[in-house]
Amino acid sequence: MHLQVGNKVAVLDDVIRGVVVGVSNDDISIEAEGMTFVFKAFELVKIEEEQYELSKYSDINNQLLKEKNVPKKKKVSAFKKTKNNTVMEVDLHIEKLLKNARGMDNFDILNYQIKTATHKLEYCIQKRIPRLIFIHGVGEGVLKTELQYLLNKYPVRYQDASYREYGLGATEVVI
Repeated sequence: MHLQVGNKVAVLDDVIRGVVVGVSNDDISIEAEGMTFVFKAFELVKIEEEQYELSKYSDINNQLLKEKNVPKKKKVSAFKKTKNNTVMEVDLHIEKLLKNARGMDNFDILNYQIKTATHKLEYCIQKRIPRLIFIHGVGEGVLKTELQYLLNKYPVRYQDASYREYGLGATEVVI
């Protein structure tokens, strides 16, 4: 790469951008931010076009901007108000509880789900929330069985939740 006086350049391992003001063998002098710096030629890259100039022609960038302006989903409250009481819904699917469950085996996931269920149940008892729905899914029934074992330790009643609303994969707890 042959740099000449007047070329716009950027330093590869830094955030310095400037204009070449002198070339001497392998040393390149650039002026940036009101100061003059000297670099080796291999430490610099010539800027052909500014990034904003490239972006105005790019359909990809326009698509990214459109996607960025898509309204975000509103956070849904864990509480549902019905005519006569408040219901707390807790989805125990691991992808709803954690951003990333990588590195966790089934035992770790189950323990985390049961720990979450215990905290939510104790919270509802403490705050006198009369109904709690645990959404556990159908699967092989391991989580549902462990959940029922947990609920038997507390002074609560439980049953399958409304089939119309939750299908077969939810348990309703009455406190």
